[in-house]
Amino acid sequence: MNSKLTTVEIIPGSEHRYSIIWLHGLGADGHDFEGIVPQLHLKESDHIHFIFPDAPVQAVTINGGMKMRAWYDILEASLERKVDVAGIYQSAALIDQIIQQECANGVPSERIFLAGFSQGGVIALHAGLRYPQRLAGIIALSTYLPTITQLLTERSVANKDTPIFMAHGIIDSMVAIESGKSAFDALMQMNCNIEWHDYLMEHAVCGEEIEHISTFINSILVKDE
Repeated sequence: MNSKLTTVEIIPGSEHRYSIIWLHGLGADGHDFEGIVPQLHLKESDHIHFIFPDAPVQAVTINGGMKMRAWYDILEASLERKVDVAGIYQSAALIDQIIQQECANGVPSERIFLAGFSQGGVIALHAGLRYPQRLAGIIALSTYLPTITQLLTERSVANKDTPIFMAHGIIDSMVAIESGKSAFDALMQMNCNIEWHDYLMEHAVCGEEIEHISTFINSILVKDE
């Protein structure tokens, strides 16, 4: 796996105060969520560095071994969704590098958000909850969490109450809503500071969801002022 990820970036127009690292889903790339930025209507938009990393290209077992951008291999498509856990750790380490680079550029970790869709949501949750310094917030969309067992002992004290936004489509045929709810319930049991939203949609993002994500991020930006 690559030691550094390529990225799509939107550079802040004014002083760089915040960063949002947004991870795409299986088979997509960093451009996938680039267009969501103006729809978020963020109060500090001119001060936010958006980073959309490209996942490494690798063979994906459930897709017949076809090579595509993936944060980790998916070994089976059951509700339990057996995956390559080692690959999750490897990708999370690459995201850690991006966070560290933003910190080196003068942005405190508590002003850095992690967001992700589907596979990207898995990495956002896993990396965010294990990161040793406080983060601003975690957004996990249409996703699940294969590493709950590991997080029971590996969750960072610094991020024990970091705000988490989880959302899912009620008729998602790619990642069943039961898988998302199971992750949410497990994180609730861990006393995470987490909220849940669901929408009448497939494996996608809808307008109402974007409005709720906007409210979530803006509420944190206001508290930070």
